[in-house]
Amino acid sequence: MAQNPSDKPEAAGPPPGGTSPAGPTPSGPPPAGPPPAGARWRPSWRDALKRVLGVVAVIVVVWLLYLFLSAFLPRWWAQVIGNAVDGSFAAGAWWGIVTGAVFTVVPVLFLAQAALPRRSWQLRLGFVVLAVLFAIPNLLTLGIALGTSSAAHAGERILDVDGPAFRGGTAWGAVIGGVVAAVIVTMSVLYRRRGDQLKQFRAKQN
Repeated sequence: MAQNPSDKPEAAGPPPGGTSPAGPTPSGPPPAGPPPAGARWRPSWRDALKRVLGVVAVIVVVWLLYLFLSAFLPRWWAQVIGNAVDGSFAAGAWWGIVTGAVFTVVPVLFLAQAALPRRSWQLRLGFVVLAVLFAIPNLLTLGIALGTSSAAHAGERILDVDGPAFRGGTAWGAVIGGVVAAVIVTMSVLYRRRGDQLKQFRAKQN
Protein backbone atom coordinates (compact mmCIF):
# COMPACT_ATOMS: atom_id res chain seq x y z
CA MET A 1 0.00 0.00 0.00
CA ALA A 2 1.52 3.34 -1.06
CA GLN A 3 2.29 5.80 1.71
CA ASN A 4 0.91 9.28 1.45
CA PRO A 5 3.68 11.88 1.31
CA SER A 6 1.78 14.07 3.70
CA ASP A 7 2.04 11.38 6.39
CA LYS A 8 5.85 11.60 6.63
CA PRO A 9 7.20 12.86 9.97
CA GLU A 10 8.43 16.39 9.86
CA ALA A 11 12.07 17.09 10.66
CA ALA A 12 12.77 18.54 14.08
CA GLY A 13 13.57 22.20 13.95
CA PRO A 14 13.40 25.33 16.02
CA PRO A 15 9.93 26.38 17.14
CA PRO A 16 8.29 29.35 15.56
CA GLY A 17 9.69 32.70 16.56
CA GLY A 18 13.31 31.58 16.46
CA THR A 19 13.57 30.78 20.18
CA SER A 20 15.81 27.99 21.35
CA PRO A 21 14.26 24.99 23.12
CA ALA A 22 16.89 25.21 25.87
CA GLY A 23 14.83 27.82 27.76
CA PRO A 24 14.69 31.59 28.05
CA THR A 25 17.95 33.43 28.53
CA PRO A 26 18.27 35.64 31.67
CA SER A 27 17.59 39.28 31.07
CA GLY A 28 19.53 42.22 32.50
CA PRO A 29 23.21 42.96 32.87
CA PRO A 30 25.59 40.11 33.68
CA PRO A 31 26.58 39.70 37.37
CA ALA A 32 29.55 41.73 38.44
CA GLY A 33 32.64 39.65 39.01
CA PRO A 34 35.33 40.12 41.67
CA PRO A 35 37.43 43.28 41.43
CA PRO A 36 40.67 42.94 39.55
CA ALA A 37 43.71 41.92 41.51
CA GLY A 38 45.50 45.19 40.91
CA ALA A 39 42.65 47.42 42.11
CA ARG A 40 43.25 49.36 45.35
CA TRP A 41 40.69 49.97 48.07
CA ARG A 42 39.97 53.64 48.44
CA PRO A 43 38.57 54.78 51.81
CA SER A 44 35.48 56.92 51.93
CA TRP A 45 36.60 60.24 53.37
CA ARG A 46 33.05 61.18 54.25
CA ASP A 47 32.55 58.06 56.39
CA ALA A 48 35.93 58.57 58.06
CA LEU A 49 35.10 62.19 58.81
CA LYS A 50 31.73 61.21 60.29
CA ARG A 51 33.37 58.64 62.56
CA VAL A 52 36.03 61.08 63.75
CA LEU A 53 33.39 63.72 64.48
CA GLY A 54 31.31 61.13 66.36
CA VAL A 55 34.28 60.13 68.54
CA VAL A 56 35.12 63.76 69.26
CA ALA A 57 31.50 64.49 70.18
CA VAL A 58 31.43 61.54 72.62
CA ILE A 59 34.69 62.68 74.24
CA VAL A 60 33.38 66.24 74.63
CA VAL A 61 30.10 65.02 76.17
CA VAL A 62 31.93 62.74 78.62
CA TRP A 63 34.30 65.57 79.58
CA LEU A 64 31.47 68.02 80.17
CA LEU A 65 29.59 65.41 82.20
CA TYR A 66 32.71 64.81 84.29
CA LEU A 67 33.14 68.54 84.93
CA PHE A 68 29.49 68.85 85.96
CA LEU A 69 29.55 65.83 88.26
CA SER A 70 32.89 66.78 89.80
CA ALA A 71 31.48 70.21 90.66
CA PHE A 72 28.10 68.93 91.88
CA LEU A 73 28.53 65.53 93.53
CA PRO A 74 30.99 66.38 96.35
CA ARG A 75 28.81 69.23 97.63
CA TRP A 76 25.62 67.17 97.23
CA TRP A 77 27.06 64.12 99.02
CA ALA A 78 28.42 66.24 101.86
CA GLN A 79 25.01 67.89 102.31
CA VAL A 80 23.28 64.49 102.37
CA ILE A 81 25.64 63.23 105.06
CA GLY A 82 25.41 66.51 106.98
CA ASN A 83 21.62 66.29 107.06
CA ALA A 84 21.79 62.68 108.30
CA VAL A 85 24.46 63.29 110.94
CA ASP A 86 23.27 66.78 111.96
CA GLY A 87 26.54 67.71 113.64
CA SER A 88 26.65 64.72 116.01
CA PHE A 89 30.07 63.13 116.47
CA ALA A 90 28.62 59.74 117.48
CA ALA A 91 26.15 59.74 114.57
CA GLY A 92 28.94 60.68 112.16
CA ALA A 93 31.14 57.80 113.34
CA TRP A 94 28.22 55.36 113.24
CA TRP A 95 27.04 56.31 109.75
CA GLY A 96 30.63 56.32 108.53
CA ILE A 97 31.30 52.79 109.79
CA VAL A 98 28.03 51.45 108.36
CA THR A 99 28.49 53.15 105.00
CA GLY A 100 32.14 52.14 104.68
CA ALA A 101 31.47 48.51 105.63
CA VAL A 102 28.34 47.89 103.56
CA PHE A 103 29.56 49.61 100.43
CA THR A 104 32.84 47.70 100.61
CA VAL A 105 31.48 44.22 101.26
CA VAL A 106 28.86 44.30 98.52
CA PRO A 107 31.17 45.46 95.68
CA VAL A 108 33.84 42.91 96.63
CA LEU A 109 31.26 40.11 96.60
CA PHE A 110 29.98 41.21 93.20
CA LEU A 111 33.53 41.24 91.85
CA ALA A 112 34.08 37.77 93.30
CA GLN A 113 30.97 36.56 91.46
CA ALA A 114 32.29 38.07 88.25
CA ALA A 115 35.59 36.21 88.68
CA LEU A 116 34.00 32.78 88.98
CA PRO A 117 34.60 30.34 86.10
CA ARG A 118 31.94 29.31 83.59
CA ARG A 119 30.42 32.78 83.46
CA SER A 120 29.31 34.51 80.29
CA TRP A 121 30.82 37.88 79.52
CA GLN A 122 27.37 39.49 79.80
CA LEU A 123 26.98 38.19 83.35
CA ARG A 124 30.52 39.23 84.27
CA LEU A 125 29.88 42.72 82.92
CA GLY A 126 26.64 42.94 84.90
CA PHE A 127 28.41 42.04 88.15
CA VAL A 128 31.16 44.58 87.47
CA VAL A 129 28.59 47.33 86.81
CA LEU A 130 26.78 46.47 90.05
CA ALA A 131 30.08 46.53 91.95
CA VAL A 132 30.86 50.02 90.63
CA LEU A 133 27.38 51.29 91.47
CA PHE A 134 27.53 50.00 95.05
CA ALA A 135 31.02 51.47 95.50
CA ILE A 136 29.89 55.00 94.59
CA PRO A 137 29.19 56.19 98.20
CA ASN A 138 32.70 55.29 99.35
CA LEU A 139 34.18 56.73 96.15
CA LEU A 140 32.36 60.01 96.78
CA THR A 141 33.68 60.19 100.34
CA LEU A 142 37.16 59.35 99.09
CA GLY A 143 36.88 62.08 96.46
CA ILE A 144 36.01 64.62 99.14
CA ALA A 145 38.85 63.48 101.40
CA LEU A 146 41.55 63.38 98.71
CA GLY A 147 40.17 65.80 96.14
CA THR A 148 41.85 69.09 95.34
CA SER A 149 39.00 70.83 93.51
CA SER A 150 36.92 73.65 94.96
CA ALA A 151 33.92 71.30 95.20
CA ALA A 152 35.96 68.80 97.23
CA HIS A 153 37.14 71.54 99.60
CA ALA A 154 33.55 72.76 99.96
CA GLY A 155 32.49 69.20 100.82
CA GLU A 156 35.24 69.01 103.43
CA ARG A 157 34.04 72.18 105.09
CA ILE A 158 30.44 70.87 105.15
CA LEU A 159 31.52 67.58 106.70
CA ASP A 160 33.72 69.35 109.25
CA VAL A 161 30.69 71.25 110.56
CA ASP A 162 27.68 69.01 109.89
CA GLY A 163 29.25 65.54 109.58
CA PRO A 164 32.12 65.20 112.04
CA ALA A 165 33.85 61.81 112.29
CA PHE A 166 32.10 60.56 109.14
CA ARG A 167 35.27 60.37 107.03
CA GLY A 168 37.20 58.57 109.76
CA GLY A 169 34.28 56.21 110.38
CA THR A 170 34.07 55.48 106.67
CA ALA A 171 37.76 54.56 106.60
CA TRP A 172 37.36 52.15 109.51
CA GLY A 173 34.19 50.75 108.01
CA ALA A 174 35.97 50.12 104.71
CA VAL A 175 38.70 48.21 106.53
CA ILE A 176 36.14 46.13 108.44
CA GLY A 177 34.16 45.51 105.25
CA GLY A 178 37.28 44.43 103.39
CA VAL A 179 38.14 41.91 106.09
CA VAL A 180 34.59 40.55 106.19
CA ALA A 181 34.47 40.30 102.39
CA ALA A 182 37.84 38.51 102.32
CA VAL A 183 36.60 35.97 104.90
CA ILE A 184 33.38 35.36 102.94
CA VAL A 185 35.22 34.94 99.63
CA THR A 186 37.81 32.61 101.20
CA MET A 187 35.14 30.43 102.81
CA SER A 188 33.22 30.30 99.54
CA VAL A 189 36.31 29.22 97.60
CA LEU A 190 37.14 26.53 100.17
CA TYR A 191 33.53 25.30 100.12
CA ARG A 192 33.53 25.03 96.33
CA ARG A 193 36.89 23.26 96.33
CA ARG A 194 35.65 20.82 98.97
CA GLY A 195 32.57 20.11 96.88
CA ASP A 196 34.68 19.41 93.79
CA GLN A 197 36.90 17.04 95.78
CA LEU A 198 33.85 15.15 97.08
CA LYS A 199 32.51 14.81 93.53
CA GLN A 200 35.82 13.42 92.31
CA PHE A 201 36.02 11.01 95.25
CA ARG A 202 32.49 9.69 94.61
CA ALA A 203 33.22 9.37 90.88
CA LYS A 204 36.29 7.24 91.65
CA GLN A 205 34.30 4.99 93.98
CA ASN A 206 31.59 4.41 91.37
